[in-house]
This record gives sequence, structure tokens and C-alpha cells, in this order.
Amino acid sequence: MTLPVQFENRLSLPAVVAPMFLASGTQLVTECCKAGVVGTFPALNQRSTQGFDDWLTEIETELERFHEETGIKPAPFGVNLIVHKSNPRLEADLAVCVKHKVPLIITSLGAQSALVEAVHSYGGLVFHDVVNARHAKKAAQAGVDGLIAVSAGAGGHAGTLNPFALVNEIRAFFDKTVLLSGSLSTGSDIAAAQMMGADLAYMGTRFINTQECMAQEEYKQQITQTSANDIVYTPVISGVHANFIRQSVEAAGLDLATLERPSKIDFGAELDEASDDSHEGSAAKPWKDIWSAGHGVGSIDDTPKAKDLIDRLKAEYKTAHDQQVLKVAKLT
Repeated sequence: MTLPVQFENRLSLPAVVAPMFLASGTQLVTECCKAGVVGTFPALNQRSTQGFDDWLTEIETELERFHEETGIKPAPFGVNLIVHKSNPRLEADLAVCVKHKVPLIITSLGAQSALVEAVHSYGGLVFHDVVNARHAKKAAQAGVDGLIAVSAGAGGHAGTLNPFALVNEIRAFFDKTVLLSGSLSTGSDIAAAQMMGADLAYMGTRFINTQECMAQEEYKQQITQTSANDIVYTPVISGVHANFIRQSVEAAGLDLATLERPSKIDFGAELDEASDDSHEGSAAKPWKDIWSAGHGVGSIDDTPKAKDLIDRLKAEYKTAHDQQVLKVAKLT
């Protein structure tokens, strides 16, 4: 296992809870970290850089309180930064991350060596989302500490490659931390990810259905009623290929067969629109009204507290390992 020293003796489970737009907030992050799993959130889940700064202070204060009261070091937390040129807040949000010395930065839609150097200046880590080996090699050249292999079936901006193929291709040239994303919902899935060559599991959709998640209750309910066949992979909603729940697309009155792909990608405008709480206009908004999920939805049928879910995942993970040891023993 290739884990950064910053993670040593801090994890109860080899897992990172993915940053989910409009879903991951301070409560989900802190509860995951207290339970020994890396909690993360997108900087853009706050409407302003000042609000983002305030959230970091809130997370740091709560985790420091927990450590003082229990003597237990919580898992590190992380922040997702969208590096695409259409994100107008990148520079300001990065400055806030450096100010707070955020332990982990997860970058998406662009790997920048200058950003990596800024995070490394205070001892932080940078993990980067990739969907193929070409993107992975560019990120490795930028000096990232970990690569998140976003395979077919992941929620959000997913890839199309089989996880076996993607992890093996990355491992051929990258000897640092590798995370696997795509349809992971159980503790046995986490164990399987490690057997395939990943160091950490990267789980998103499963944690939408937790009590601390900010997602609407209707969203959580729809996940429990959905299977993998209900997930559609399309670029016409956001301009980039992503997985969405078919029922939410239909409820918005959209016909994927007739919709045209947006002529340009503007994450700044898209995120502003999705974060807008006004009711002006009747058009459904991606991410807010049209909901994303991964193929793992078919195994999600409840909405527990994050700690209870992590306890369950830990038990399933241990059982999977114990069973594997027995199988190996029988073979030898």
C-alpha cells in the first residue's frame, strides 16, 4: 500500500469520501473525519470565497475540539478545486487553502504544477481526478501526490474505462497513491479496490444517502429507488459527460434524444446557476434539480448517520479480508 505519511495512523478505513457539488458540507466532512475516513467538499459549495474561508475555520475548530476531547486524531480533510479556466474563483480559493494549510487538495479538470507547488509549500497533498492514462501522465508530470482513477460507473463527471484497465495502466508509470472511483458502495468493494491495485477507495454516491449530507431529501429518496439501469451518461446536461439519474432528467421535462450539447463549457456560470436559490425562470438546473449518481445506487436502500455507515463499511471490509485469507489458505 502506498499511502502518504500524512495519512499514517489516521485512517480506520482506506477510503476518501468524494467532494460532491451541493451535497458535501461541513457536517458530513467532520463526521467522516472523526470516524477515520477522509472527508472532502468542493470549495464552490460555498457561494463566496469568504464563505469558503468560514467553512474551513468551522471544520478546523470542530476537528480540534474532537481531538482535545477524545485524544483521537481525526482523518485529514480535503477540498476540491476546479482548475478549469472558467472557474473565476480558483486563485482566491487556492490562497485561502494555503492560508489554512488544507491537508488535501483534490483538483479536477486541469493539473497545474504551480498549484501543486503552492500546496507542497506548506506540506499539503494534491490528488487529481483522471479518466484515462493520458490525463494521468500529465498530472504525474505536474507533481501530484495521488491519482484518482475515475472509472466507468462513477457519479458526476465519470470516465468510460473498466477499472481493471484504468488502474493497471496508471500503475505502469505511477508509484504514488492511487484511488479508485466508480460504483463503490460496500466494504467489500473497498477491499476489492485494493486487490485490484488501488491504495484507497473513493466513494461518493453512497455518502449522499447519509443524514449529514446536504442533498435534498427527494434526491436521497430517488437514490434508494434507483438501479444502475436508471443512470444515463450524457454530455448534454452540463457540457461534459456525466452520469445522471434518468428519473430526475425526465421530471425536469428534458428529452436527451433532442437536447443539444452546450456550445461551450462555463463552470463558473453553471455553478452560480445551480447555487442560485431564486425561483426565477422555469428551467431545471443541473446538479440542483437534475441529480447525479453512480452505478452503485442499486445497493443503497437507507440513509444512516455517516458514523453508522462507516462502522458498517469497516465490518464489511474486515469480513471480505477474512474470507480472502481463508480462500488463499485453501489454495495453498
